[in-house]
Amino acid sequence: MTSPTETGLRLGSLGQERPGPFAKSVPALTGTVAGWLAGAPRLSALATPVLTLDRDALHANADRMARWCAGHGVELAPHGKTTMAPALWDLQLRTGSRGITVATPWQATVAIEFGVRWIMLANSLVDPAGLRAVAGARDADPELELVSWVDSVDTVAAMEAGAGQPERPLTVVVELGAPGGRTGARSVAEAERVAAAVVASPVLHLRGVGGYEGALAHDPSPSSLAVVRAYLDDLAELHRRLLPVYETGEVVVTAGGSAYFDQVVAALAGLADDRTRVVLRSGAYLVHDDGFYRGISPLARADGAPFRSAMHVWARVVSTPEPGLALLDAGKRDVPFDEGLPEPQLLADDLGRAAQPLDGTITAVNDQHAFLRTGTPVRIGQVVRLGMSHPCTAFDKWRWIPLVERADESDPQVADLVRTFF
Repeated sequence: MTSPTETGLRLGSLGQERPGPFAKSVPALTGTVAGWLAGAPRLSALATPVLTLDRDALHANADRMARWCAGHGVELAPHGKTTMAPALWDLQLRTGSRGITVATPWQATVAIEFGVRWIMLANSLVDPAGLRAVAGARDADPELELVSWVDSVDTVAAMEAGAGQPERPLTVVVELGAPGGRTGARSVAEAERVAAAVVASPVLHLRGVGGYEGALAHDPSPSSLAVVRAYLDDLAELHRRLLPVYETGEVVVTAGGSAYFDQVVAALAGLADDRTRVVLRSGAYLVHDDGFYRGISPLARADGAPFRSAMHVWARVVSTPEPGLALLDAGKRDVPFDEGLPEPQLLADDLGRAAQPLDGTITAVNDQHAFLRTGTPVRIGQVVRLGMSHPCTAFDKWRWIPLVERADESDPQVADLVRTFF
């Protein structure tokens, strides 16, 4: 396996890809990505609908999170499934992340292929084909570290049955859950029994404890924060109980989505020492949004510089069938809608033209249309910039995403095409 270059992950092949007519954001693209970018294209060269990323906001968010983690004594292995974009993982690694988190064996193979060296698979690795692939990759590359999760004695047995006899034991953390939550052992005592099974296994190596607090709450109300904190206190207690049985090497305590990472730090950061690393897995911070995370992010709830939304969809007015109603050419195939509908922000005569603020509401989305209700007169052919909610379900709708210098500038230059892998 070729090692990553000193400049980061192995991204060179992306510039030589030929999307042809299959990239809906740039349907007129011919030749290679690198060749097209060499012509310094502008936003006005694209077609609607199109999702764009704001490079200035991405870098500001990456730097902001890196400083926040360093200031609180924790490490970061952001969830790569948010974007499944190696170029953005590269930015996160360059700004101090120790590795990348994934959710499936296939996502892990993508990360390995692009040269990620430290991977957390925040899920149970029980698929036999996935187990063989991960074990084989680790055996072939002693510098590759991959940590997965176990939450039951049955999970331990399934991993033993599916992994065969790897040269290197598979590294795991015990996942603690909570009643009503997602995966994870439902009590500290149950998690201790899982840990004992891991220690007794000839195939597995106990690395620490982990969990996901975001499944237990969905808002920043005091009652929700109390539920989250009680769970994190249990996770800390599990770690303390397992201190006598941890096997050799570094210990990892991991939690933290993008909604409550401040609570994770308050409960767990004090566990860090010469051997123990507290690792956040927050992923949405890099792109942020104009919806769910804008309202719940710890940096929005506390004093200090909040993250900035780095994603927008530009959609064209294709119909004005009645007063106050305009239909846009972006729908469920193009925009996220699971954590709130898009919000209208700007109106321009065309892509790249001067834009004005737009008041209105998106009331519904069909497969290929958005329903815009507004008191502002709009004309067929004009373009609306939409703010999005929930980056996790925005990126999976696009294979090539134009990265512009600054989304608020008039006709910004397209600096890159970001490739996703879903």
